[in-house]
Amino acid sequence: MNNAPRPNRDLRDEIRDYWSDRAEHFDSDPGHKITDGAERSAWQALFRRHLGAAEGRRLLDLASGTGEIAVLCRQLGFEVTGLDWSEPMLARARSKAPDVAFLQADAERTMLPDASFDVVVTRHLVWTLVDPAAAFAEWRRVLTPGGQLLLVDGDFVTRSWLARAVARFSPVPASHGMATRHQDILSRVHFAGGARADLVAALLAEAGFTDIRVDTRFGRIHRAQAGQFGWRKSLLRRSEHRYAIAARVPDGDQ
Repeated sequence: MNNAPRPNRDLRDEIRDYWSDRAEHFDSDPGHKITDGAERSAWQALFRRHLGAAEGRRLLDLASGTGEIAVLCRQLGFEVTGLDWSEPMLARARSKAPDVAFLQADAERTMLPDASFDVVVTRHLVWTLVDPAAAFAEWRRVLTPGGQLLLVDGDFVTRSWLARAVARFSPVPASHGMATRHQDILSRVHFAGGARADLVAALLAEAGFTDIRVDTRFGRIHRAQAGQFGWRKSLLRRSEHRYAIAARVPDGDQ
């Protein structure tokens, strides 16, 4: 049996193919699609809290998926460009938001011009990064001096005492198919041990970002999502280490 490590290039391809295979049913999985009403308002409040008024600023939504965050940011008044590596995901995003430009590219290697966006946002991308240090440097490169970055992510590896208790008294059947592929990929990315906010913030600082702020106030979003989840998933979601991290490029950055 060959136990040699697989190269990162292959892992990136596997990540792209995994999300492509999930595209058809992605929005039907609770927590991915943003429902109208209370949940949309809660997400809008989070983005306004960290980004301020849109004022038509140029915003890049990395790993757009089916376009939920791109649509949200367009509604807030940003000029949005979405980017994703999965063409099946992009096809669904384009059908939702024909007024948004969607590009196919790797979020770690965007190939976009220097200083071409005022804002970069991501949701649930950081935990999948193969080389976050290089990715953060890339995102700083495409931001203007004074530009803003907003990451929404979490540690989906470390289990709290509540999660362990729920698993003990309400076990889930053994994983197969997509769940097995998910676990295999998760075990091989940079944050295989969990994308903790302090680890992400430290890498952002090393990449030259400043004014780094961690926000774990997700109660309003969790309450709005509770109706979509059964009791088990709702408890697990509230017990996870979820966060937003806001940061800036220094004003004098060249």
